[in-house]
This record gives sequence, C-alpha cells and structure tokens, in this order.
Amino acid sequence: MARLTIDNLRKAFAGTVAVDDFSLDVADGELVCLLGPSGSGKSTVLRMIGGFEQPSSGAIRIDGQDVTRLSPERRPTGMVFQSHALWSHMNVFNNIAFGLKLRRLSRAEIRDKVEHALELVGLAGYGTRQTFQLSGGQQQRVALARSLVLEPKILLLDEPFASLDQHLRERLREEVRDIQQRLGITTLFVTHGQDEALAMADRIVVLRNGQCEQADAPDVVYRNPQTQFVAGFIGQMNFISASVEGGRFLHPDFMLPVNVPDGPAVLAVRPEALDLASAQADQGAIVLRSTDFGSHIMVDLQLRDGTRLKAMTAPDQRWQKRASVHLNVGQFALYRDNHLLTIGQPVGGSEQAPEVEPALSV
Repeated sequence: MARLTIDNLRKAFAGTVAVDDFSLDVADGELVCLLGPSGSGKSTVLRMIGGFEQPSSGAIRIDGQDVTRLSPERRPTGMVFQSHALWSHMNVFNNIAFGLKLRRLSRAEIRDKVEHALELVGLAGYGTRQTFQLSGGQQQRVALARSLVLEPKILLLDEPFASLDQHLRERLREEVRDIQQRLGITTLFVTHGQDEALAMADRIVVLRNGQCEQADAPDVVYRNPQTQFVAGFIGQMNFISASVEGGRFLHPDFMLPVNVPDGPAVLAVRPEALDLASAQADQGAIVLRSTDFGSHIMVDLQLRDGTRLKAMTAPDQRWQKRASVHLNVGQFALYRDNHLLTIGQPVGGSEQAPEVEPALSV
C-alpha cells in the first residue's frame, strides 16, 4: 500500500489551463474517483500522476518521495487506459509478461506472476489466446492484469469501462472493486459516470475547469453538495430560481421559510425528496408524463412559471397526464452564485404566496 500526495498541481497547454492549483491526499488503500465533465482536467491529473504529462508547476509524492519529474517506467504506478492498449501481435501471456521481461526476471518468476495475475482477474487458462480472440471485457481484464503483475504502489484507471455496454460495465466495476479491496492497493479512478463513482469510490473528487469543487465520501457528495454545480452533476436534481426576502424563499407559486440573507437564490430538491398529492384543477404543478421504471415511477412536472421538475414516487402510484398536483418537499439545498447557503428540511411548512393560489405545500 502507498500514500499519494498532490500539492498545488497546475498544467497549461499552449496558454490554456487544464488543471489549476489542484491538491489531494490519498490514503493507503483508498479508492478515489476523479469525476467531472469532459474538459474538467480529470484525465490530465491522472496522466501527470503516471508521468505521461509533466506538470507546469506543483509536486507529486508517493510515500513521501517526490516523483514529479520521474519518467513513467521509474514510478511505482500502473495505468489502465480506456483503449486497453494491448499488443495485437502478442498473445495474452506475453502482453502481461512484457513489463516483467524488461525487469529481467527469470522465466519461472515471470510464469508464476503472469498465471497469478490471470487468476486474479478471472482469466486463468487464457494465456495462449490472441488478444483479438477476446471480448471487450476480457481485453480490459488483460490490461488490468498487465498493470497488476508489476505490483504497483498506485493503480491508475482512466475511464477503463467507457467503451463497454452497461451490463458488462457494471459487472467489471464490481470485480475491479473486489480486486482493489483484496489487494489493498491505492487507486485513482477517472470517470464521467456518476453511477460508477457512487458505486466504487471511498471518496469522490468532483472537478470543474481544472479545479476541485468538492472532495467527500459518496453519500456526503450526494446528500450535501457544496456547490450548485456538484448538486446538478451528481444524480438528478430539480432547480427552482426565485428570491429570498425576510427569511422566505419566494416563488410565484409558494413560500418556503429559510434562514439565509435576502437576495436571489436557487432551490435544489432531488426527485426522491418530492411527494405528490392530488390538487384541484389549475392549482399546483401539472403532470406532463410518468415513466414506470419497475422499482419506482418518475413523474415529469411543470410549474405554472414553466419550471420543469421530476418527482420519484412508489411503483403502485399512477398519475394522469395533465393532472394537477401539490408538491411536498423534503430535504432541500439553497444556493447563490454556485455557493451553498443552507441544506435542511422545511420547518413550519410553506405559506400561500400573495394574490395567488398555493401551488406547493412544503
């Protein structure tokens, strides 16, 4: 196991800043997911850790040793790429053994280590096969084995499942997580898939424009997003824009008591925090459609000002198109200029907006 320390990392390409003042400590055996949209800098951070990109400034240390200027082969890291990067002219055994041969190990040592790596990734007996005879998932297992056989201190995974179908992606991420926990290897995993991050990570680091927006455990990032960007990027989120005056969030359809300073604000509510109740015609929100996902019903709604929302309800509930409903809000967050103002549950309920019928009971 190993500890990774990143201090004030910065990378610019021809004047364009890809990573800006990024710092992170990764504990022994921890799996950290770098999550963000395309262009957020997550893969650039990973490539700098692996030595495939040189930082413009900052430092990278593994177990206290500065590896910032070391070449990839001199770093105690192993990297698995999205494209597998297997050699098609070599069979599976030789693909995995390549790095060991460069280290001039004996044939017996190489054979034992390769067979162990194949067994570890569930490909025992596949050594003589050609890589083009393997499925995409099997090729990715070979790429993982090729990294693990070198016994790196830090494992780096750059969107390794992006080219695979959903069911295979889900199965492989469970297998990789099991292997990582069994070996206790410190791992950084780059993805733009929030489901992968929530399912695999001990900690999620959300990046935006080369900077860290939030770094926390998955449940904290989901339930307590510290910026509006994180709230919208992790899971589904409803946003309602209005203003706060005198301790109340004032929307044309409802009032919500909040203890924040006056000014414009954005209310954020997850679909599962919205309960629906039937309302009289022309009151509350309008049902646009409902979709049955088996485990739940997702209801698409529209407020009278045109704001679109989603609510998650029990699978035995049915909602007619164009029906009017009241929304009962559970946990919510309030943001201003991307910064968190408060997270909480409504206290005392909502109040009727002046000169309009109440549209939301909170």
